[in-house]
Amino acid sequence: MTRHVKKRREEIGAAPDQLIFLGQPKIDQVLLRVIAYNPEQLDEVQLDTVKEVLSFVREDAVCWFNIDGLHNTALMKEIASAFDLDLLLLAEVMNTSSRPKVIDYKNCLYLSLKMMRHVADTNTNISENISLIINKTAVLSFQEQKGDVFEPIRERVRNPKKRIRTLGTDFLAFAILDIIVDNYIYIVELLGEKIEALEEVLLTQPNASLIESINAYKKELNFMRKNIKPARDMITSLVKMDTEFIDKKNAVHFLELQNNINHAQESSDSYREILSDQLNIYHTTMSTKLNDIMKFLTVFSVVFIPLTFIAGIYGTNFDVLPELHYQYSYFIMLGVMLVVALGMLIYFKKKKWF
Repeated sequence: MTRHVKKRREEIGAAPDQLIFLGQPKIDQVLLRVIAYNPEQLDEVQLDTVKEVLSFVREDAVCWFNIDGLHNTALMKEIASAFDLDLLLLAEVMNTSSRPKVIDYKNCLYLSLKMMRHVADTNTNISENISLIINKTAVLSFQEQKGDVFEPIRERVRNPKKRIRTLGTDFLAFAILDIIVDNYIYIVELLGEKIEALEEVLLTQPNASLIESINAYKKELNFMRKNIKPARDMITSLVKMDTEFIDKKNAVHFLELQNNINHAQESSDSYREILSDQLNIYHTTMSTKLNDIMKFLTVFSVVFIPLTFIAGIYGTNFDVLPELHYQYSYFIMLGVMLVVALGMLIYFKKKKWF
């Protein structure tokens, strides 16, 4: 999956409100789903056309209109017409590489950020762009593909005893943002467990494969931080924003959301520092092992220097050597060499050179 922003040729020079899908389609057929609810009533259906959703938009209910798939330009124009939305806003929705942002329009509030999911089967983390359009009676959520990330919210909505059934569109938007931020924290913690598990191996059995693991985790963590930091900036702007589409009594929930995204950011920063420390520990450990090896080889070499000197003298090809014809010369030479070697080893040991 591409993790870097790419500029497409058709986008260059296009009008800001021109509907151009920028990204890779992740679903063949666009899926339209709606949940409309109030404390007494719940309607949940899958739609065939955009016009059908208008029958669920009422003053006495909250309408959650979810669109999976962003590549259908004609359908986006229908949505803009049905909800009286500026085409510039829908152009933002179709730009999957746009930076997270919040814009207060005259008839709605627009939010966008990256949503992340952990796929347990492949043990990978994937991201997609999600956009929210909020007005007094409806929340429009745009996803690149169908997923079950928001299923816990749907389960809460289906339960008539849950508080969400009595609150407005701003609280539904908070619930959607909250589950996105919770996934940030969850994925960072999953990655953190793997990073912390490296520490024990690093101290007991350091090996070259650890470098590959550290670099892989750094890559994943940088990818997380690239998504979390802009999302934090967006949520901070949202908390500070004075907009009619967020009730003052629900402002405390968005402050909680800000605390959670700060926690995700701080955790990712903390694990990044841990990875840097682990990398330093690895290099220090390997340098220490190399120094120990070099120390041993140096001592070994130094011990053999005088032995080689003695062996070199008595290995010369001269006829006249004082001890050459003595019966015990060979054993005396071996004894001298042994005494010299042991003496040097004892001296090095006292000096704590090994």
